[in-house]
Amino acid sequence: MRKSRAETADTRRKIVEVAAREFRANGIQGTGLADLMSEAGLSHGGFYRHFESKDQLVAEACEAGLNAIIHKLDSVAKASAADDGFKAIIDAYVSSSHRDQRAEGCPLAGMGSELARSDDKTRAVAARGFDGLVEVLAKRSKRRQRAVAKSEAVFALSAMIGALTMSRIVDDPDASAAILQTVREHLTAM
Repeated sequence: MRKSRAETADTRRKIVEVAAREFRANGIQGTGLADLMSEAGLSHGGFYRHFESKDQLVAEACEAGLNAIIHKLDSVAKASAADDGFKAIIDAYVSSSHRDQRAEGCPLAGMGSELARSDDKTRAVAARGFDGLVEVLAKRSKRRQRAVAKSEAVFALSAMIGALTMSRIVDDPDASAAILQTVREHLTAM
């Protein structure tokens, strides 16, 4: 029996959702299509009814993950005191909970080096996501000049991604926490 268009769209959305989590948690290369489809409750053979390639799924999953982190950080900033959105974003991103919840975290920190070697479409999605995160930060900057606020946001976001990535790499829990704390302190002092 054929699925309706709505059912097909729901299934595709579910695959992208699962892929976004799995790619962030295990990396692109560390996530096989068979395991991903199984996690979505589907057979491996059904993958190509929804996607032309794994690259297409990676691009869509990356976009979904970036949209989620942008929305989350924007919400964090809006919920903070009026003049404290920049710090609230930093505190939420450069945190042990973000470090430990890879599957729900930022795709740029979770898959960054793999995204750099991805196809053009995926890199374009990642670049747009980076720009979106920069915008969320720049809007909360205390700098009056737009160019200065954006420059500060690019620097802060790059440091945030690097700190989160390195805190996941080091195996000493104290060193990991120190990386996050040090970067958080430097960024909030800007």
